[in-house]
Amino acid sequence: MSTSDLPARLRAALTVAGFTYDAVAELLGPRTHEALARNETTPGLRRTQGGSPLETLVRLFLLQTPVELAAAERALPDLVERMAAEGLVEQTVGEVAARLDVRPYAADGRDLWVVSDLTPGLDGGPQAVGADHVLGISPASTSLAQLTLRRPVGRALDLGTGCGVQALHLATHADRVVATDVNRRALWVTRFNAALNEVADRVDVRDGSYFEPVAGETFDLIATNPPFVISPATGERLVYRDSGLPGDRVVEDIVRAAPTHLADDGWCQVLANWAVLDGRPWDERLAPWIADDCDALVVQRELLDPAAYVELWLKDAGQHGAPDYLVRYDTWLSWFEEQGVEAIGFGWVNLHKVGAGASRRTFLDWPYDVEQPIGPAIEAWGGAGPVLAAGVGADARLTTREDVRQETTGPVGAEDPETIVLRQQRGLRRARQVDTVEAALVGACDGELTVGQILDAVAQLLDRDAAETRATYLPVVGELVEEGFLTAARP
Repeated sequence: MSTSDLPARLRAALTVAGFTYDAVAELLGPRTHEALARNETTPGLRRTQGGSPLETLVRLFLLQTPVELAAAERALPDLVERMAAEGLVEQTVGEVAARLDVRPYAADGRDLWVVSDLTPGLDGGPQAVGADHVLGISPASTSLAQLTLRRPVGRALDLGTGCGVQALHLATHADRVVATDVNRRALWVTRFNAALNEVADRVDVRDGSYFEPVAGETFDLIATNPPFVISPATGERLVYRDSGLPGDRVVEDIVRAAPTHLADDGWCQVLANWAVLDGRPWDERLAPWIADDCDALVVQRELLDPAAYVELWLKDAGQHGAPDYLVRYDTWLSWFEEQGVEAIGFGWVNLHKVGAGASRRTFLDWPYDVEQPIGPAIEAWGGAGPVLAAGVGADARLTTREDVRQETTGPVGAEDPETIVLRQQRGLRRARQVDTVEAALVGACDGELTVGQILDAVAQLLDRDAAETRATYLPVVGELVEEGFLTAARP
């Protein structure tokens, strides 16, 4: 653990300057903020010419442009020389330039700051990064943060911590967080970020590969954004994205090993890529990775063809336009063809340790918009497990989720609609086409009557045989619980 007082002093200066996510967003405005997200700094430079401490910090760290020494000293009083000595900035005659990114971040109702390496490729500049590059806040890291359950836990693990974003999130609801990585620069950055955000006493940073630093330990929650890029072994490796293992082996190894490091009722949540092989369903290939003592919800959010995937990651590495770009492109595509890879899936693997004999396996191809954060919906899926394990019988008392809406279509004035669709407004926002009986059942589930009583009443209303209606629709009730349209009534 670093004993330096720099993180605390820097935090105080950033706080006084008002260098928060909301303040920066207000200063820049939506269009300029969006331009910066596209790595364009000119609009931001035009809006930050007033010389205030906040504007100076935005120019220095977010726009990565040198600022006058006097302005830097006003924004960071008595800190510039110290930050230069510890490698955060570079001081020259009359000017200060950033050597690391210091970025405001809003998470879990708190103002945080995240240090990382500088953003490559601003304004179309050089984008190549070193092998030990420490990536900052990225779409992948925010996706995992939105996916992760936020219930109070005793021990949490951030596997492959990078700059420590997930550890900062976990420290808000875990008594103890262990953060691991093989990149020693990343470990230094994570320690600095933990101290900067006043959670160093709860974050234990350890050097080592995957689960090696936590051998024999168990956790209530594991969150990981591993180096999942699927690429040929060319000898080059960017630690933040390349595992060094063949294909999607890194994801498979984590999914297979995680259950031994989960406490009872523990969760492991993985942001992942996987190979979709010619002629084999993706879910069929991933199913054997799941341990027998875990329920699993695996969601495929996106499917990329190999060419688009190669282009994405070559550009990410700053190789687009390089002299050997076409050779790299062809080599990567040829390797995919040799491996029989027809597409690459991107999504989430959620494991819930429920004990021996677990059999709940949900593989969902879901490229549609979902509510963010999606973590509560994942936890609700897990909460349905005991209900389904006990069996949804005629004596079950269920309630309809408050966000479920019914949509009907058909000719005006017709006695019965042609189609009835139940649609969730929150969470995964799933939709399900149902018939009249199912719609009536869902509409009547308020926790007062049992499922059997409701089905009997619907059968009588529609002039159907009661026993046959129960036999036909009790299995459907289980599906409605599994998909989150119905939940167990509270006692």
